[in-house]
Amino acid sequence: MTSSLFSRRALVGAALSAALLAGAATAPAAFAATPQSDVSTAAGPAASVVPPLDTAALRAAISDLDHPQATAAQLRVGGRAGQWYGTAGVADIRTGAPVRADDTFRAGSITKVFVATVVLQLSAEGRIDLDKPVQDYLPGLLPKSYAPIKVSQLLNHTSGLPDESDAGIPKRDTPERILEHRYDQWTPEKIVAMLPDGPMKFTPGTKQEYRGMNYVLAAMLIEKTTGKPYAKAIGERVLRPLGLRHTSFPGRDPKIHGPHVHGYLAMSDGTLKDATDFDQSEAWGEGELISTTGDLDRFITALFTPGKLLPKATLDKMFTLPGADVRMPDGSPASYSMGLQTVTVNGVTLWGKTGERYGYNSAVVATRDLQRRVAYSWTPTHRDKSQMEMVLRMADAVTKPASRPAGQTVNAG
Repeated sequence: MTSSLFSRRALVGAALSAALLAGAATAPAAFAATPQSDVSTAAGPAASVVPPLDTAALRAAISDLDHPQATAAQLRVGGRAGQWYGTAGVADIRTGAPVRADDTFRAGSITKVFVATVVLQLSAEGRIDLDKPVQDYLPGLLPKSYAPIKVSQLLNHTSGLPDESDAGIPKRDTPERILEHRYDQWTPEKIVAMLPDGPMKFTPGTKQEYRGMNYVLAAMLIEKTTGKPYAKAIGERVLRPLGLRHTSFPGRDPKIHGPHVHGYLAMSDGTLKDATDFDQSEAWGEGELISTTGDLDRFITALFTPGKLLPKATLDKMFTLPGADVRMPDGSPASYSMGLQTVTVNGVTLWGKTGERYGYNSAVVATRDLQRRVAYSWTPTHRDKSQMEMVLRMADAVTKPASRPAGQTVNAG
């Protein structure tokens, strides 16, 4: 197995991103992962049926910070069907400071939803044609041997891009080596240059494989179209209009400024090292976001509201999966639309995105009609598939009917 930064990121990131989608074998007994097609009708999305909140289950889901090991967790549940916010652990193990609602954290691949939103805005404005090859917009960037890749195929991960080369990339096969390279700096051009001449993994549009590189290219497309840094374009089009004061793109600044939750990595001997400071340029365009659960909740509420960020016809594209003949590498049905991923847990269909960076794991999801919204962040100390245990526990808690006598009410709190 290759030990490069990017291959390792793809391995772990894709596994965790798919935890809600492909984790049925390790999920709680009531969990059933069933990717859904577009559930809209001419009259709009079908109404969701969500259970009352079970606050005891929500609290229990985030309170076990030993399975897997973590230092903090926070979970926010919103929507017309009930609201709740809770925390566990500490934001800083050195000071013992508690986690607070406005503490920021690294939100990883949730970045992709913001990027997709702006690309789709530009398409609605007639400035980007989703059916046009990205090579037409970014000439000379990709090898000439590549087949034409539609912009839409970047957004829904059906591009067929080959795996990046790891030649000359420092090894990050131990937590110690990860921290040794925490201040390495990257440019998008340097990242894209890791793509080999070919061959492509599959003909664009015929299969689906989650790849961060798709969104590096999508962010570059935003810059080419707007003439502005992609983060500035998102700031002008999304962050400021929605008042997302705690959401930012750090660029080459390795620090999280202001009150924040620290992330930690367990070293080979089991000791914890603070991994909060970390140059995120390696995740340019696809994983560098900093945010809070409150901001993410506000964002997904606006995104899913037709006309707020996207006109309805364009928004519908975010809830439309590729055709039934398009499968993931393991043969499972496609689970990614343009910017979102979907899963049905305990009969509740959710759309949104997960995110993962060293020391951080997060997600923002909601039913299409916003009856139930979920934003969480927690700080796992091991970057491996053990993180699924916490993710699946929370997924079950936010969708499973409460076990209580008939007629008993639940007060969120």
